[in-house]
Amino acid sequence: MKSSIKKITGMVLLVATLFSCNQGPSLQTYYVDNQEQPNFLSIDVPLSMLNIDKMQLSEDQKNAYESIKKLNMLAYKIKADNMDDYEAKLTEISTILADPKYQELMRGGNPEDGKFIVKFLGEEDDVDEFIVFGNSDDKGFIVVRILGKEMNPNKIMSLVSTLDKASIDDSQLNQFKAFFN
Repeated sequence: MKSSIKKITGMVLLVATLFSCNQGPSLQTYYVDNQEQPNFLSIDVPLSMLNIDKMQLSEDQKNAYESIKKLNMLAYKIKADNMDDYEAKLTEISTILADPKYQELMRGGNPEDGKFIVKFLGEEDDVDEFIVFGNSDDKGFIVVRILGKEMNPNKIMSLVSTLDKASIDDSQLNQFKAFFN
């Protein structure tokens, strides 16, 4: 009996190990692996910094705000001596985001100012994570992860429209502005 339990336990551990090893690179591991590397800047943005909770919100906007748990930002700055590293890091993040599990929501920009793409994980009306990836060939790139539960893209876009009126505490965002200057 003990040997059967050991065999079953061993098989379960083996399957779990193989499954977790075959997941490939993820955006989360990319963040963790690079957040303290040279040429990177990483910031966790608390929602309280946006001061949205102090605004008059519609029911959809309020639901959208409450569905967001946190925002993470990771940026890579181009310098004269790191172009090869930039290309490698850009290829790595682009490969991760090319995984079909990251569904495209929209893209835009232009070659002079830079391009961006918005992707998401989850279902179209029940999103767990939005990813905004932007890059400029003369500045670098930025990845913003908006993590939450049961986020709805239409409600989130409605909430984004209120940011123009918000009195955002941009002390942490100024780090990004200074980083790219």
